[in-house]
Amino acid sequence: MGFFNRLFGGGSSAAKEEPSHQLPSSMVAQEFGEVNVRKVGAEVEVVFTVLMEPQGVEAEGWQTGVALDASGSMQGVYGRGLEPGRKGPPPDEVWRDYIRRGLMQVVEQNGQQYPILTEACKDDLVSKGWFVWSENTIEPLARGFTAYLAGNLDADGGTTVVYWACGDGSGIEEVGDLTAADCKTANFPGPRRAGFGEGTFLTPAVRHFVDKFPDAKNGMYLFVTDGELNDLDEVKRYTRWLCKEIAAGRRNPVKCVLIGVGENINEGQMEELDDLESGTGVDVWDHKIAKEMRGLTEIFAEVVGENTIVAPTAKLYDPAGAVVRHFADGMPARVTFRMPAASASFELEVGDQRIKQSVVLPKKK
Repeated sequence: MGFFNRLFGGGSSAAKEEPSHQLPSSMVAQEFGEVNVRKVGAEVEVVFTVLMEPQGVEAEGWQTGVALDASGSMQGVYGRGLEPGRKGPPPDEVWRDYIRRGLMQVVEQNGQQYPILTEACKDDLVSKGWFVWSENTIEPLARGFTAYLAGNLDADGGTTVVYWACGDGSGIEEVGDLTAADCKTANFPGPRRAGFGEGTFLTPAVRHFVDKFPDAKNGMYLFVTDGELNDLDEVKRYTRWLCKEIAAGRRNPVKCVLIGVGENINEGQMEELDDLESGTGVDVWDHKIAKEMRGLTEIFAEVVGENTIVAPTAKLYDPAGAVVRHFADGMPARVTFRMPAASASFELEVGDQRIKQSVVLPKKK
């Protein structure tokens, strides 16, 4: 094995309440934003939202931001990774020579070792045919998210874009405020000054947006990442503080959405933030997996609320056909209800339309 390969080498009120679980987007009916389920004693509690952009008061005064993970493991998706070229990987002595000349070092991140190559080293490897550049797959995602927020939500028509997890893993590098038109040709090659990071620290990125827009009536901030957070406990502490500030009226509402990309996403961490209990009733975090998203509107899945009425009347049925909830005076965009724990699905009747939705969680592989 070569040197390079080794581097990568009961029903009462006291009934136990299990954690809530969000169904994958691929399982959710197209009319719904998201569906969350949890067992509560002899019942299953379901919370679903109607897929729609914020309306009325909910659509006013938004400041928006997109933060792109720039930790070392993200180099490949920015087109700065190396893929085998026509000659294949170079022999071990070439790698040792790069290290000796200071063109390459090895760092450990999330329990794995990653080679950090200088741009001169990468250029040399490509020019000699050992490797070719990887495809920049983050750029179309960044363009899409930024253009959508700037064109459909941001009060100023410009979304703030930053790289996060730069340098030592906590650095922030601003790209700028981009309009929807800017995004048609915007390039996202990764950080230019601080360099790709040695860790993945999310708290500084969240603070950056919260502190930048303290007077915004609403804040919507997306955090794109490929892996595991090194400061999950710190993010939780900061989030609980932020929830208390919002609940007390000292801060306006903020919505943060983690968007996972790639094949090594730690969705367990994302779910922990999504389901974080702050003791306030304020919910800051949501999470999505980019490849499962049916459309960009999904980022608003938890923004809509009980005050937004989407239908004059509606009924919810369990699998046996029993009505579990009747909305005689209007159905809101966010709905909570319970039905027998053995229920595998529910149906929503709105006008002459019936929408069936499974509530069976997929088995983890």
